[in-house]
Parts: sequence; C-alpha cells; structure tokens
Amino acid sequence: MNTLTSSVTRTLWIAVALPLLILTGCSSNTIKTTQVIPVIHEQAQIPEAELLDVGVHIFDPGLSDIDDDELLTVFPEVRKAESRYIPYQLMQTLQTSAAWGAVRVVPQEQDTIDVRVKGKILQSDGEQLRLEVTVIDATGREWYEKEYDGLASKFSYTKKRGGAVPKEPFQSLYNQIANDMLTYRREHFDGTALRTIRTTSELRFAQDFSPAAFGNHLEEDSSGEYTITRLPAEGDPMLSRIRQIRERDYLFVDTLQDYYGGFVKDMDQPYRVWRSQSYNEVIALRELKREARNRTIMGIAAIIGGIAAAGGDSGSTRAAGTVAVAGGAYMMKSGFDKRAESEMHVEALQELGDSLEASIEPQVIELEDRTITLSGTVENQYEQWRELLHEIYQADTGL
Repeated sequence: MNTLTSSVTRTLWIAVALPLLILTGCSSNTIKTTQVIPVIHEQAQIPEAELLDVGVHIFDPGLSDIDDDELLTVFPEVRKAESRYIPYQLMQTLQTSAAWGAVRVVPQEQDTIDVRVKGKILQSDGEQLRLEVTVIDATGREWYEKEYDGLASKFSYTKKRGGAVPKEPFQSLYNQIANDMLTYRREHFDGTALRTIRTTSELRFAQDFSPAAFGNHLEEDSSGEYTITRLPAEGDPMLSRIRQIRERDYLFVDTLQDYYGGFVKDMDQPYRVWRSQSYNEVIALRELKREARNRTIMGIAAIIGGIAAAGGDSGSTRAAGTVAVAGGAYMMKSGFDKRAESEMHVEALQELGDSLEASIEPQVIELEDRTITLSGTVENQYEQWRELLHEIYQADTGL
C-alpha cells in the first residue's frame, strides 16, 4: 500500500470512527428513585398568635422563558393548568405538616398574608418537574429563593396491584418544599418574631382599605420591608370593621379553594394520562433525536472520508471511497427519517395537550347572596371581589 493510499485510508477511518468515539464517550446515566422524602411534622403546640397563615400563589407557568428546544414539548394550555394544579398539591402537602395556620391557594394579587409562596414552572414534561420557589413573609422579608428538581421513575405511572391509582409522581418535591419552609421558620423566628409577622399582615390589610386611618402604623423601607411604627388602640372600632372585612375576604378565598379543588379533581384523570404518555413520549423523543444526530454525524463523516478516498490513485481505494459515500448517504437518510419519526411523537404530545385543555370547564361557585361563574381567570374574579369589599367598607364607615 503506497503512502497516499495509507493516508486516505486513515482519513476514512478517522472520519468514521472519531464521531463514534465521541458519541459513545459522552453518554451518561440518570439515576431515578421511587423513594419518597417524608414530610416533617410539627410536634410542638403552637400558640394561636404565632400560627402563621400561608398563601400559595398561582404559579407563573414560565411560558415567557421557553427556549427553542423546549418548544417541542411545552404546551401553553397544559402549563396554564399546571400553574393551578401544582400550588394546590403544595397547599395540601403543607397542611399535612401541622406546622401552619390556614393554608390556601390564592391569586397573585393577594399580598397581605402572613407567609406567601410564589413559584415558577421551569420544566414539566411528565419525566421531570423543576420549580423556582420564593417564600416571603408579611414584613417583606424573603425567607429564601430556591430551585427544586424532581425526576419521576418509570414506575410512577404504573398501576399497582388491585388497580390502585399511583401516588403523585413528584410528591417528594412538594414534601421537600414543606420541610424547607418549616426548617427556616424554626431556625430564624422566635415567638415574638412570629407575632410581629401576624400583626404586620393585619396592618397591611388595614392600610390597603383605609390608608388615612392606618397609613402611619407601618413604615416601608427602600428594600420593601415593613416595620411597625405604632399599634392601634385596644378596641379601636376602625380595626374591628377591618377584621370583619378580612373575615369576609377569608370566606371568599375559602370558596375559591372549592374551585381549585374541583379544578384539580376534574383535571386529575386526564392530567395523569397526559403525564404518563408524555413521560414515554419525551424519553422516546430524546432517544430518537440522539439516534438521528448520531446517524447524521456518522453519515456526514463517512461521506467526507469517502470523498477523500475516491480521490485516491488506486482502484481499491476509489471503490472503498464510493462505498463509503453511499453508506454515508444512507446513514444521513436514516437520520432524517428518525427526525421525521420524532415529529410524529411531537404531534402526539400536542394532541394530548389539546385533549387536556378540552376537559377543563368553567367552574360555578355559590356565595351567600349570588352565584358567580368563574369563566374568566380567578385573578379577575378576586380583583372584582376586593373592589366590592372596598365598597362594603366605605358603606359601613361612611368614608
């Protein structure tokens, strides 16, 4: 074999073998577990004045931060539904810890609660759930901002013996949030600090309804944190009216819990099916993309090597080059076919998302003196309710 033939042959082998070495060298394994992190339960008896209420806000669906790769597996209608489903699951988890007062799912406009939990969905595809969670108390103090990541196993969506419904695939993630919140409260607040948070929460609500009467009870600094400057007098009639208004607000928000509960109940079955199938589709899609990329890269490499070999000065080398070009073209076509197959899986995900959206109907809630149909957003309904409360307060006080 002459020097040119040897060189071309080496070029051919390097062009074909190097991508294979790179691709096989970059593979990795993800470890998944079905073990659930338990919720930490509060064993101590907490005085009523130190028992903090928690409001879990409707989450940001995270649609404004979707990158090009995620566009294939993210469906706005599913994310919007999840922005209500996930807070409700977290609310139920926080209740099981027995560490808090009333725990409610609340619209984003509700900011006069002892402790608020805000969240953003970073990723949710049935296989992985990533959330960004921020916890803030009524004084404006941010407890923490943290990213939580949960990975479902292939057993998460398998029915148990006897047809039992599988547990929530990402329950460990919700449990971890609840545990972190309880741990932070225990480590950073004594009884006096907890009572201060509750008092600040009440004064902020009062300030919102009557700035003239309660505007000088709190002082807000440049960072958005509140300090109590003075307290209302014992038996202050204005504060008594404010407390009555606040109780009405609680009743309305409690009614919203029925809406969220009904929403989650109606959503549960189609969402469970969607996540199960999405789990399989996402894994299949990722595998198909990997195969398509590998085959395309190897095909291009084979063609490059084949072209180099076809320029050799011996018949055998040119023949080998022709075969390599043909083989490379076949691998490229195979890669493109795999990409077309992956598009079929994307369409399947879209159909599943559309079916979930179709299963969600407007909810009707009953109040004492009227019936409200929540055909719009809960946020709009709550905004109208707060306006009505202002009218009620003004009528009661004559202001």
